[in-house]
Amino acid sequence: MKFNILNTKIFLFSLLGSFILIGCQDDYLEVTPTDRVSDTAVLNDSTLFEAYVINRYLGERLTDKEGDGSRPGFGRGFEYAMWSSLTDESIYNNDDNTWFIQQGQLAPENTGIAGTIWGRSYRSIREVNYALTNIENLNMSDAKKEVLTAELKFIRAYRYHDLIRNYGKVVLMGDRVVALGDDLTDPSLFEKSSISEGLTYTINELNEAINGLPENHSNTWQEGRATKGAAMALKARLLLYAASPLYNNNTNDPQKWADAANAAQEVMDLGIYSLYSDYQKLFLESSGNNEIIFARYYNLNALHTALEIANGPNGYGGWAGNVPLQNLVDDYEMADGSEFDWDNESHAEQPYENRDPRFYQTILYNGAQYREREVETFVPGGLDSPDGDSNWNTSKSGYYLRKFIDEYLPIINPWGVAGTQDWIYIRYGEILLNYAEAKNEAAGPDETVYNAVNLIRSRAGMPNLQNGLSQSEMRDKIRHERRIELAFEEHRYYDVRRWMIADEVENQPALGMRITKKDGDLKYTTFTALDGKSFKERNYWLPIPRSEILASNNQIEQNPGY
Repeated sequence: MKFNILNTKIFLFSLLGSFILIGCQDDYLEVTPTDRVSDTAVLNDSTLFEAYVINRYLGERLTDKEGDGSRPGFGRGFEYAMWSSLTDESIYNNDDNTWFIQQGQLAPENTGIAGTIWGRSYRSIREVNYALTNIENLNMSDAKKEVLTAELKFIRAYRYHDLIRNYGKVVLMGDRVVALGDDLTDPSLFEKSSISEGLTYTINELNEAINGLPENHSNTWQEGRATKGAAMALKARLLLYAASPLYNNNTNDPQKWADAANAAQEVMDLGIYSLYSDYQKLFLESSGNNEIIFARYYNLNALHTALEIANGPNGYGGWAGNVPLQNLVDDYEMADGSEFDWDNESHAEQPYENRDPRFYQTILYNGAQYREREVETFVPGGLDSPDGDSNWNTSKSGYYLRKFIDEYLPIINPWGVAGTQDWIYIRYGEILLNYAEAKNEAAGPDETVYNAVNLIRSRAGMPNLQNGLSQSEMRDKIRHERRIELAFEEHRYYDVRRWMIADEVENQPALGMRITKKDGDLKYTTFTALDGKSFKERNYWLPIPRSEILASNNQIEQNPGY
């Protein structure tokens, strides 16, 4: 079933996202709020407390926001400006809130969509700490307390995982709950840990969560809540990061890679996850989908997406939001596993023929069959085509996003009937690729490495990798596979940074495709879709927003270069 967070019980308590501690006041000021649930009620009712824990996954607010303009939940992987549009996967078509980041102008005073992670993560950590501080006083069974404690530790670990992969060194709060009456000049409140310390703390939190979480969903356990497998999978991802060059001053430690491979193997050995049979439907169907390890679930009566209208071609009534770049399109292999090459005459004449099937399931291109007609982005004799005219929401790259899109849903205003696609934070396909990368770095391309990658390629309809690859050759193949398989899923941004190749790939021009049609013939010309793309060394980590520095009385240390 889908995780209906707005069933009768949980809908009532979405207000708990930011409940207020009520202090002693004069009698005439002691008014009981009717629009929220008090902390006293939460701490005296086990059902309310569990609803509070569930809402820590969601960050739900009355405005359907987290209070800072961002979509609720752990990550920013939603339908408007996706994280992909800060990489060489796409650009966000409709405003410059991402362009300045791609152009290397990210600054503490100007963080755009990248600026909400620090504040919302620490807000969530404080909410978790509050719950952990009070859980022992609740009137509920020890077994129930154990499970809820494990959930809270998972949520806190996920927030630290998000902080570490974006900022590197972070402030570890432990179980501390900072209140207004505390000494906010205490330097220990703002002292950053090392990256290694942060990773160790977070992985230990996950180990504790693993011990207390259930393995499977049940009739009383809504989907969308953490399970043992979710905690194990997040641990495997963090250990992969911990072994990567960015986290080790560009040095290599085979034991760290081995630890990451072992953690991924433990998820695989659970025997409860597998690849979904259909790559495109994987992102549209949650029922019976054993590839999903941890996700955010939607429904029409509660949370919903606007993927169709936000990213659809303008000729169909869409807003053309996150539009794929030619840089990504060119990296899709031919169907036989060979590389696409513009210098190959047959490739150049029909660049969208006989490509990796995931290309057709991810990207809308000129000639793609979509909603009962072909997409037309060419310019015929000076008159613009239906999906390529010159209004504000024409794709700046010549492509549109197909991945995640349900073609059976109408392209309409998102405040009416909208999409219910679930956002997958962790899936089994990632775990296989995590294992393959870590195992290859630790010991070279053995049979298990081939098996993991070939499972992914076989599901896609692509041929197996050739035998006899060197460790370096296999590394390139695995990185390619992550680029294609995980496109638009919030991995590319972090991958190119942890591999320390962002200074190479993110300084390449952001390319689009212009197609002209004359006498029935099509001419393909690449062009720069976004001017001034630039990546600086400091951009390996995000800047801490200036507002957060000032709020700490300038005690938080800014990241280097900002």
